[in-house]
Amino acid sequence: MTVPLPLGGWERREALMLRVIPHCALAVSVMLLLFSRSSPLPRLLTALGLTLVAEVWLLLMNGHGPAWTRRPSARAVHFAVFTLLSAALVYLNPLYGFFAWSGYLQVPALPARARWAGVVATAAIVSSTYVGGFQHIDGSTVALFLIFTAANVGLGGGFLFVNTMLGRQHDRQREMLDDLAEANAQLEAALAENAGLHAQLLLQAREAGVLDERARMAREIHDTLAQGFTGIIAQIEAARQNPDQWRRFADQAQALARENLSEARRSVAALRPERLEQAHLPEAITGMSERWSQTTGVAVGVETTGEPRPMLADVEVALFRVAQEALTNVAKHAKATRVGLTLSYMDDVVLLDVRDDGVGFEPGDAGGGFGLSSMRQRLLRVAGNLAVESSPGEGTAVNASVPALPAGGGA
Repeated sequence: MTVPLPLGGWERREALMLRVIPHCALAVSVMLLLFSRSSPLPRLLTALGLTLVAEVWLLLMNGHGPAWTRRPSARAVHFAVFTLLSAALVYLNPLYGFFAWSGYLQVPALPARARWAGVVATAAIVSSTYVGGFQHIDGSTVALFLIFTAANVGLGGGFLFVNTMLGRQHDRQREMLDDLAEANAQLEAALAENAGLHAQLLLQAREAGVLDERARMAREIHDTLAQGFTGIIAQIEAARQNPDQWRRFADQAQALARENLSEARRSVAALRPERLEQAHLPEAITGMSERWSQTTGVAVGVETTGEPRPMLADVEVALFRVAQEALTNVAKHAKATRVGLTLSYMDDVVLLDVRDDGVGFEPGDAGGGFGLSSMRQRLLRVAGNLAVESSPGEGTAVNASVPALPAGGGA
């Protein structure tokens, strides 16, 4: 008989975070409402009353209510009441959009056939805040509302897809671990003298496998979903600031959402980036850089030296992701006006240099960033290394080097 494995520390923290975020989002909305003083007193009092109802409802459904509230069948009731409360609060004041956004975190708990309906409902409520609330949706704003809703459905769908894939993968891992635990128990009965050694080896294998898979998924999510969502949000904000050009920004946001969803599927399946499937490394980096330049408005130049040749798949993926992450860091922090990328093919190594003319930083101050850590981990997997040179006011240079392992050769 197999014994269910208890939740690990990481899983307990994740479950706690999903319960705490709605309360934090509700608190943020209330603080913004009070500080903004944008509502007349009757509407303000009504909103605060509904806020109290929402807080009580969240507490009841997060393990503090009667036994029936913890049944799986009660999650649909919880989501329906949550959605009605968030819609009513957003109607009273769009600042409750922060609270409405946390509805995406409740969707995975719904029955499978109802999850997309939950995504659409949450997207519609959140999108109404961009046009001032449901009461401001009319002939002049309905098109913008529908565009924002479609974009939010894409974001919510991407989150739901990744959550579903991770859940399935986690279930498979737990099944495998249950099978391994049962086999180990039988082995202990047959080889009692080696029981301690077998238990230790099994525990080490489990921890190494789980940590390696989590590290891989964290890198892939950071390099695909997080960067894609950042681009989509930038396009939506640009559309709000330039209403006369909203269609162009909406098209770019839609294209980013589709590309992000495709990259999410490929990341879960542990495949190469789509651009590397369709082109060689220099062309893939050039295409990615041009797309980044169009999105950020920062000029970028790409140069290739030496004789380009196909490299081992892991080597090309590592260099592509390092270039992608370096450009993302430039967009987030550098305030640069120009970026230069140089890909150099030498006899025994391939070098990638990314330079910008931004504000720079003290290299020691950025040692804990996940972006730099992710780049270093990727390069270490292919026996490469990363160097960062920067100083305040002097821009930044990121230098990556990897062994020139030809395609089809051994690692």
